[in-house]
Amino acid sequence: MDKKKEFSIQANIIDIIAGMIGFGVVTVKDGFVEKVTINGPEKTGEPYLMPGFIDAHIHIESSMLTPPAFAGIAVQHGTVATVSDPHEIANVCGIEGVRYMVNLGRKSGFKFFFGAPSCVPATSFETAGATLSAKDITQLFEEKSTCYLSEMMNYPAVLNRDPLVMDKIAAAKQYDLPIDGHAPGLRGEDAKTYAAAGITTDHECTTLAEATDKINADMHIIIREGSAAKNYNALHPLIGKNPDRVMFCSDDKHPDDLLRGHINQLVTRSLDHGYPLMDILRITCLHPILHYKLDCGLLQEGDPADMIMVKDLKTFEVLSTWINGVQVYDGDKVDIPEVAIPIINSFSIEAIQPDDIKLELKEGDTKIIKAIDGEIVTESLSQIMKGGNFESDIENDILKIVVVNRYSKARPAIALINGFGMKQGAIASSVAHDSHNIVAVGTNDRDLATCINQVIAHKGGVAASEKNEHHILPLPIGGLMSPDDGETVGHAYEAVDQFVKQALGSTLSAPFMTLSFMALLVIPTLKLSDKGLFDGKSFHFVKLQGE
Repeated sequence: MDKKKEFSIQANIIDIIAGMIGFGVVTVKDGFVEKVTINGPEKTGEPYLMPGFIDAHIHIESSMLTPPAFAGIAVQHGTVATVSDPHEIANVCGIEGVRYMVNLGRKSGFKFFFGAPSCVPATSFETAGATLSAKDITQLFEEKSTCYLSEMMNYPAVLNRDPLVMDKIAAAKQYDLPIDGHAPGLRGEDAKTYAAAGITTDHECTTLAEATDKINADMHIIIREGSAAKNYNALHPLIGKNPDRVMFCSDDKHPDDLLRGHINQLVTRSLDHGYPLMDILRITCLHPILHYKLDCGLLQEGDPADMIMVKDLKTFEVLSTWINGVQVYDGDKVDIPEVAIPIINSFSIEAIQPDDIKLELKEGDTKIIKAIDGEIVTESLSQIMKGGNFESDIENDILKIVVVNRYSKARPAIALINGFGMKQGAIASSVAHDSHNIVAVGTNDRDLATCINQVIAHKGGVAASEKNEHHILPLPIGGLMSPDDGETVGHAYEAVDQFVKQALGSTLSAPFMTLSFMALLVIPTLKLSDKGLFDGKSFHFVKLQGE
């Protein structure tokens, strides 16, 4: 059916614009909805035809999949489009990394709407692989390869109206494009000042009070539920209070989680909370289209035929997915074009030795990063530590964290971390937001060095080691993505993840995703970059020991 120029579907039709459901026929011709005919009331037992779901903010690279591989999984969950920020690959490969994602996205048969990354590098306090200037961003807009300015993470610079940052915002305004926000914890007058610069969304809210302040500042709140950051439970009351100001996103979703579900999971959870069906569907389908001006259909006459058929309105089991009138999923098989996957990367260092990551402590007050399960924010702890060579204090869950510059030879940065719960071994990853240096946590220097060296040898990956047992999922594309299909990558990642939990004893629900955010300086409180320990609230480096 998907290869025909014209076809008709009979089903219960959900019109989210009119807020009604009726049994009828939809006729599709040359990829567009030609006619919608409602013949009567909703029929029990018949499937439902509706617009497809949209993820309003995601980094495709965090799935460890290329755009075509991501699409092959997402369409099975009823997702037809994403608002995608390619700043992960941009931090590694610059403007060519953005073009790489755009080109693969265009060939995938899926609707990827990419933004121009606003913060490459995210800060000047870390080493990145590239820089994107206001001129580069303007060039991406002129090429029409991007349709919005991606999340403005350097919110202190926005508050202070830094000229370099404001030039990027001005470029988006020149082309009348939306500007995404990223301002964790910002409230009150600061939220208003941030929004007044032209920023219209935020996906970093963790409390209702913070989200309400930003809504009052005329921003839209994108409720995030990813692999590490899970804010739905805290923010879902907004669906009842401010449904017109809400969208859903996953932000960062690992491949094993993507195999289990996507935006469809937030639809069913919202229904379980008793929120009105039409409000939920407008949040998942309509609001991203209106806000980002997306070329995506809403099952109206004249729209692109971007639609899904679901079994019922309780489970939302997807029976079929169409994009531009092409059936890309029939409930069993996925029909996404096969695309050649070139390899791009930036990795310029050699193996390290255990002695390179030795840490000599003085007896006294010592700062410790506290990782929090289900969050990408951290806390800052302080504890009196004994003097001498430190590898780990497993009893008190104090381990060593190391960040290694992947772009040039430099001395590794070393600090202490609590919250990973590991009893033995080590883990390492080249997925380390946002500059994607190598970040590692472990119980001893030998396993830490082994893990880090596995990542270096494969020019990217997530790795785990314990004595003579080693596991790695290679990520040769930018040190971020695998060229393999979604099923293969998802199961390979799950195997490494389970080894970390079962053999190494990590108590985190997503240890690698949590690890990837321990170098993200723009998220408070205490983080570690390749240049040292950093306080994300005061926005400056701090000493591991002493003031």
